[in-house]
Formats: sequence, structure tokens, C-alpha cells
Amino acid sequence: MIGLVIGVDAGGSRTRVAVADATGEILASSEREGGAVKPGEIARSASIIASAVRDAMLTLDPTLGTPRALCAGVAGVGRENERRALSDALHAESLADDVLVTTDAEIAMADAFGDEAGIVLIAGTGSIAHGRGPAGALERVGGWGPIIGDEGGGYWIARRALSVVTAATDGREPETTLVGAILTAAELDEVESLIPWAATATVAQIASLAPVVVASAEAGDLRANALLGLAAEELVLHVRTLARSLFQDERAAVQVALGGGLLEPGSALRRRVEHRLKSAVPGSKVHAAAIVSVRGAVRRALQLGAEEHMGGAAAL
Repeated sequence: MIGLVIGVDAGGSRTRVAVADATGEILASSEREGGAVKPGEIARSASIIASAVRDAMLTLDPTLGTPRALCAGVAGVGRENERRALSDALHAESLADDVLVTTDAEIAMADAFGDEAGIVLIAGTGSIAHGRGPAGALERVGGWGPIIGDEGGGYWIARRALSVVTAATDGREPETTLVGAILTAAELDEVESLIPWAATATVAQIASLAPVVVASAEAGDLRANALLGLAAEELVLHVRTLARSLFQDERAAVQVALGGGLLEPGSALRRRVEHRLKSAVPGSKVHAAAIVSVRGAVRRALQLGAEEHMGGAAAL
């Protein structure tokens, strides 16, 4: 008997937890602030994840015991040393017998495709794409973080929108409704106040301005519309790169799933990405359903629990 398992989806803006039984049925869930790993802040991420897990576990009967396995899909753990450090920190929290730390894109793949071939593109606070080829090879592109990468993600969009606002204020660019919209979202009265605000804002706080850019584009603002177009091109390039690498040709048939807060079904950026994929990756077939990454984490936790259970049985 596998017993309880825990799935965790820790992104830049939110951390979601789901506790499930051996059949995969969700028994409890919780949500906290973003638990994505930042350089030198493993302990912070581990604390947020552990708190979210305990929030969910408190709603269950304690006689159910310690969960058998936990899978945490976390933004910012693309390198082995971060994965290992976070895994050690979560082990120390005694949340489950076995712990697996992987990327947020990998749990999205588990939800979208199981073990089948395909490409997942995630755009939330940051951006990343993971793919599995027909022979099982795994590759990723993007996910380099807000300072040197994450093209097309929320922080990338918002950071460029802030530059548009200051340029428009100077007269270096035409007038744009982004000025008023961003000041309202940041709860500021004048553009000059953006200097101290941006200097102390977190990545998540700056990224939270991205929906303002999307709304302005939908309302017809030309500069916001151009920014969304650039974001879509950057995101599609992630998919095109993996299609060529894993499937040899962007015209080859490939399943594509879109996830993250900016690519939810019906969103403006998702529509642009889907439209651009038709010509840039003509072999792509986009999944209509939304990705529920925490569900993919539960699936991986069930696999981990089953593997450990079988390994323990074989040792008897």
C-alpha cells in the first residue's frame, strides 16, 4: 500500500500543494506565496513549501500517518546543485518518507503527457520549455532566471513595460495608456515614484504588472500590443528550438501543452502563441485543456511511492 502522497507546484508567484491517496484522489490542498528558488535562498523556498504542506496536512486525520512520497516541482531548480540542496532541506523537514525535487516544467509535462513525447511551454513569472522526444530523450530550453533570461515571461514583459513608461514620459516614445495603467497597479501617483518602487520590488511584484500590459493591449494600446507580440515570438522560439532538437524538424507532428498564469486557456498571450505556432512550428498540435501542474506532481509522487514500495518489497 503506497499510502498518502504529496504534490507541490512552487512557482514565482504561488506555491500549491495537493495531498492525495493511493488512487490519486485529492484529499486536501493549500496555497501560499511563491516558493521558487532564488540564488542563495534555498532555506526560504524550503520553509514556504513545508508550511504549505503542513497547512494541507492539518486538515486531515493525523492517524493517516506520514505521507509516503513527496514530489516538488519548483521553478529555479534547473541546476543539479539547487535540486540537491532543496531536496536535502525538504528531507530535513520530515514531510514524507521520500522526496523528489524537479522543475515546475517537468511536473507540467507529467500532467500533460504522462510518459509520452511532447513539449511543454510555461510562462508565468518566468518562462521555460521542456520536451521529451520519441525515444525518451529529455531536453529543456529557457528558464535562465529574471536577470539573464525568462524571455516572454511576466517579469520580462513588465520590465520592458516600465522602460516604455519612462520613455513615453520623456517623449522618447509616443503616448501610451501603459503610463496610467502601471501607476494605478503600483498604487503610485507619479512616474518618478517608480524609481524607488522598482528598486525595492521583488521579482514577483514586478511580474504582477504583466496582466496590466495584457489588458492594455486588449484595449487597443499599440505599445502594449507590440510588447505582447514580442513576448509571443520569444515563447514560440522555445518550442521551435525543442521541436528541431527532439523531433528533427518543426514540421514533424509534436504535442504541445501550454501552462503558467500567462498562458491559461483563453488568455491574450496564449492566443498569440497558438496563432504563431501554426506557422513557426507547423507540426504542432496544441492541447486545449489547461495544465494542472500540481496534479502532475501528485502523479510523479505516486510513481515514486510505488517504486520505493516495490524496492522495499523486493528487499524482504
